[in-house]
Amino acid sequence: MQEDFKLGQLFSVQGKSALITGGSSGLGFNMAKGLLQNGVRVIIASRSRGKCDSALAELQEFGNCIAICADVTDREQRRRLVSQVGELEAGNGLNILINNAGTNWGASLEDYPDQGFEKVVNTNLNAVFSLTRDLVPLLAKAGTIEDPARIINIGSMDGLQVPVVQRVPTFAYSASKAALHHLTRALAVDLASRHITVNAVAPGFFESKMTDHVLANYRQDIEADCPLGRIGQPAEIVGIIVYLASRAGNYTNGTVIPVDGGTSISKGARPWSGSAP
Repeated sequence: MQEDFKLGQLFSVQGKSALITGGSSGLGFNMAKGLLQNGVRVIIASRSRGKCDSALAELQEFGNCIAICADVTDREQRRRLVSQVGELEAGNGLNILINNAGTNWGASLEDYPDQGFEKVVNTNLNAVFSLTRDLVPLLAKAGTIEDPARIINIGSMDGLQVPVVQRVPTFAYSASKAALHHLTRALAVDLASRHITVNAVAPGFFESKMTDHVLANYRQDIEADCPLGRIGQPAEIVGIIVYLASRAGNYTNGTVIPVDGGTSISKGARPWSGSAP
């Protein structure tokens, strides 16, 4: 039988279902929009009811989208989210889980508070593990050996190297993203036999609420640190998500893919110089 390598077959995600945490803004919103435009049924989750409603009003123009207000760091809200997704996707299971919700905290070592460190690790790592664990049965229901279910964790280039360009240390963020990358590998080994692949994307700087401050203050330095001389564009994060979720990504498992213009392999020369304004 002759193989069909046409782009429409290799990269099709038509008819799949996806849950995107932190899907009401930033990278998560762009991922949702991109998947909807390619025929995916998308559920976005966000802890803000207002952001959910606002995002849903825009995203529904592109396809079948549902918004669920839930804080993934709260055990009861997370349980409710899993239950609602289970009801919505009871027939065929969940094809794609994108763990995108995240937070950051910047402060000098002397001023870095315990609660800040705990908040970042709880959001960026602990909640990802718990939500993934609880959704495995629904993902396994959708996955097959020919077309596995997909877990895509949104890590960071800052989990690959020590970030300095924003001038203020982000100890918990870097540590949590590095841990998330390794959790991705561990889950990939554990879940492969259940026809679920697990990969991570490690973005560099893209425009989002989380990067508003550093881009406003240090954009020139950020662009200078990148071999391509610029920040990322929305299509460039959507593209890697579509690849990982499509037939083209069926055999990709346990990877951490930087989408940072080469920044994570070229930077490190700039020292911190005081606190951010």
